[in-house]
Amino acid sequence: MRPLQSNSKNIYSQSGDKTVTTTIPPREATVNLIALVNYLTINSLTTMASFPPNNFSWVEPGKLAGLALPRMTCEYQYLLDNGIKHLVCLCERKPPYHDTCPELQLHHIKIADFTPPSPSQIDRFLSIVEEANSKGEGVAVHCMHGHGRTGTMLACYLVKTRKISGIDAIQEIRRLRKGSIETYEQEKAVVQFYQRTK
Repeated sequence: MRPLQSNSKNIYSQSGDKTVTTTIPPREATVNLIALVNYLTINSLTTMASFPPNNFSWVEPGKLAGLALPRMTCEYQYLLDNGIKHLVCLCERKPPYHDTCPELQLHHIKIADFTPPSPSQIDRFLSIVEEANSKGEGVAVHCMHGHGRTGTMLACYLVKTRKISGIDAIQEIRRLRKGSIETYEQEKAVVQFYQRTK
């Protein structure tokens, strides 16, 4: 490492390949460094690079995706970067930091873990997807891990859009997203949705 030149004290370069001369006294340099760190920390909350949420995958590219509970701004940003403008939360509580990306509209449909959605909840979900897609906007749906409640809603979407049976939709969503639809009651909800709409 080579020392950086300072009028009061030597500061060492991390790269070791360049010498930088500065005229900032050490006390001011420390204050400026703290201000820079604070600025970068605060700025990273809004400009952080995007990163895919856990268990993210498209069921219908550009239209509908499933995922686990997003927890960080960079995950919400990933959704926006991929054309998703609507996030449907199936958890009992809203996801953390969901308001850090105001361009992403949150729709909250509360469903208890390991239980199926009601017919009206399925209809509401499908209406959200249909309306968003009609505007060219993508939708993502999540529960805690992106398996049970999420898989159930995604299977109902396949029943409606692909005109397939409930059993075929369950098999297809499990092929696309391993671990989807966790209980008999959730399977039954998909089959009943098919029977109601055929």
